[in-house]
Amino acid sequence: MIKVNNLTKKFHNFVAVDNISFSVNDGEIFAFLGPNGAGKSTTIKMLTTLLSPTNGEVIINGHDPVREPDIVRRTFGIVFQDPSLDDELTAWENIELHGVLYDVPDKLRKERAEQLLKYVDLWDRKDSLVKEFSGGMKRRLEIARGLLHHPKIIFLDEPTLGLDPQTRNHMWTYLKELNKNESTTIFFTTHYMEEAERIAQRIAIIDHGKIIASGTSEELKSQTNTNSLEEAFLALTGKNIREESASSTDRMRTARHRWRR
Repeated sequence: MIKVNNLTKKFHNFVAVDNISFSVNDGEIFAFLGPNGAGKSTTIKMLTTLLSPTNGEVIINGHDPVREPDIVRRTFGIVFQDPSLDDELTAWENIELHGVLYDVPDKLRKERAEQLLKYVDLWDRKDSLVKEFSGGMKRRLEIARGLLHHPKIIFLDEPTLGLDPQTRNHMWTYLKELNKNESTTIFFTTHYMEEAERIAQRIAIIDHGKIIASGTSEELKSQTNTNSLEEAFLALTGKNIREESASSTDRMRTARHRWRR
């Protein structure tokens, strides 16, 4: 479903993603882990047509995101790390707008919108403005919106960040059912190691723009002689605190500015 070969992304002289290769099978739940600033979000942006690679190749469901962006966009749904809903619209209007943009037929759009809003427990709030929603409600709405056009792949960039355990459990229960019943491929990033260990069928760990390990949770624990995925992750990436420092962020912004010019 996803094939990545020698993928690189540079912003001027800053290498954000450094010659990575991996694949995700059709119907697989795949976790993409790494410390802050490791290259996770940049990789997702290339997979989802938001950035063009400097070098390398990406194939999504048999199509190239650079040459065939419109076809690829219809293949996937995405929940971004940062909120992307329109706060001045209602929950229903956010869903409707997404369906119209994806040319979902009117009857199907309304049926699927109702089904998804009911499943994420937002049907009773469908006519409420999104700005009145809590963070967890917004996250659930984003997931419903991303699934409206029945994508083959759903990309989730830290989808449970800041959610309470009940909301996280409900969200993953639904996504696992979707994966099981409709063979939807799920590609997600998270900083919750127990979540990745419990949910993902395979895992890739990226650090400093390079994939440093991949395999099942058990394989990663075996490779590092550890007892949990968190211990394996720390053994592979180190225990120093990682922050996207101001200097690093400024360097990225400067590089992007120069690259765009």
